[in-house]
Amino acid sequence: MSYDAVELIRAKRDGGTLGDEAIEWLVRNYTDGLVTAEQMAAMAMAIYFRGLDPRELSTWTAAMIGTGERMDFSSLSRPTVDKHSTGGVGDKITLPLAPLVAACGAAVPQLSGRGLGHTGGTLDKLEAIPGWRAELSNAEMLRQLETVGAVICAAGSGLAPADKKLYALRDVTGTVESIPMISASIMSKKIAEGTAALVLDVKTGAGAFMRRREDATALARTMVGLGQAAGVETVALVTAMSTPLGRSAGNAVEVAESVEVLAGGGPSDVVELTLALAREMLACAGIDADPADALASGRAMDTWRAMIAAQGGDPDAPLPVARHTETVAADQEGVLASMDAMAVGLAAWRLGAGRAKQGDPVQAAAGVTWHVGVGDRVRKGDPLFTLHTDTPERFDRARQALDGAVTYTAADVVVPPLVLERIDRP
Repeated sequence: MSYDAVELIRAKRDGGTLGDEAIEWLVRNYTDGLVTAEQMAAMAMAIYFRGLDPRELSTWTAAMIGTGERMDFSSLSRPTVDKHSTGGVGDKITLPLAPLVAACGAAVPQLSGRGLGHTGGTLDKLEAIPGWRAELSNAEMLRQLETVGAVICAAGSGLAPADKKLYALRDVTGTVESIPMISASIMSKKIAEGTAALVLDVKTGAGAFMRRREDATALARTMVGLGQAAGVETVALVTAMSTPLGRSAGNAVEVAESVEVLAGGGPSDVVELTLALAREMLACAGIDADPADALASGRAMDTWRAMIAAQGGDPDAPLPVARHTETVAADQEGVLASMDAMAVGLAAWRLGAGRAKQGDPVQAAAGVTWHVGVGDRVRKGDPLFTLHTDTPERFDRARQALDGAVTYTAADVVVPPLVLERIDRP
């Protein structure tokens, strides 16, 4: 059937619902260039204000999947399970998590992206490792999943091409912050990826996309519903992102911290969240194993080394080190009461760790490391942050981003929980 795009826009603008065939026609013809960008921008704004009901959202997501290919992991001898994070500052969890879960017997096809703005990209971080490559063919991915158990690579252009086009449009039309559109964007790619199980890490707080917890919970429930309706075993954890994760934000600095975790050390919050997500992933995959044992025994480290080497990287090569560093010291004494994740992420971005628009280069060695965490007592003059960059003219703006990023108190501070909620039903 053929539809009139303007009539569909009016229907949604006025609070109506769109039929399944109308949605399929709209998504397909926008992807093919027959529905104009102006028309889809108007529809995106109508959805921003009017929303999509569960049927509409399910159909919209399926229509986006239908514009491209679907991967098939049924030939693997291991059960497949993936993780998706909505993004945060210092969120290097994918790096230790994928090899850890693989070391317990699962296949982890982690299709990841690049950073934009204050949130880092997994591929940017891994590209700090000499020789490592992000682009793999489907055959290479399958072979690595069978032999190593884990792969972290770029998503192919054939997965839900409607999403790539629609995301770029939403980014320039003020319609990104729509729970239905975010859900369809994430889940269309994850369902098309072909994994049998999926664990979602939905961040909330100052450094997260969803700053309000109720919005993060609504997003988590919506995505869990979409996954389960598509036959993917899906659960979500809502996790705190007011304080940055670990002690580093950037590229090479986060890889170094991830290797520390795999070696049995690393910051306690990174270890805690890695293990929490690993347990959920293994449960979804039907594997009875304790990831803490795989971490302690060194099996996760062995899988990490094999994963990096399989993609051309040298796990023994020294990581890039910034040519210039600068320290930011505490300007008073007290107990650290808070550290603003957004400010830290912005500082790392200004130092060269991130990009302002897709395609911009990033500095492998740029980033921020911090020497204290919430609840620690500091004295005036103690080092708080170290700034890393190859271009020292960036220091001034990075320091400006960190101005007021920490607050102090005289009393002891109770560190809030990292995992706020578990969601396993819509």
